[in-house]
Amino acid sequence: MISYLPNTLNSFWLWREVSLKLGVSNPAYKYWKDTPNLKLNNKYVFVQKSTLPQKHEHIEPFLTDLSGHLPIKYASDKLHVNERIFSYDKMKLHKEFEYKFVEDVKFVNIRKFFKENGIYVKKDSIIHLGKMKDLEFSANCTFYNLKNNYAIVVYE
Repeated sequence: MISYLPNTLNSFWLWREVSLKLGVSNPAYKYWKDTPNLKLNNKYVFVQKSTLPQKHEHIEPFLTDLSGHLPIKYASDKLHVNERIFSYDKMKLHKEFEYKFVEDVKFVNIRKFFKENGIYVKKDSIIHLGKMKDLEFSANCTFYNLKNNYAIVVYE
């Protein structure tokens, strides 16, 4: 089974990393008509892999693979949880996640976490991560018990 949420960036590069390694201006991607881009939280821009202009293709082997990762702010929005859970190692679930820093942007490996905990997310599901006492359950949801009194509820 494939989980939809963790696969958001499988085929994208972080634009900030691309522009810094190439030494091109920040809005250059807007003029690359054959290079699709994705913007998350109106803050993070990503360009699709294997679509850079031919003169810049040489940089792709040196870019960071973000498969399964999401920026922590975007991940916290999608999981309906305060981003502190990914920011501070004193948070009880912080160590359960794998992190990666790319050009001062912190990413969390959501795919690995979901896979390790057997969490399946359908395409249009709503996900809520939180303390069990704070979660609401309905007939159309799946409950996943995690560590330290935390759980994930996936609403269909």
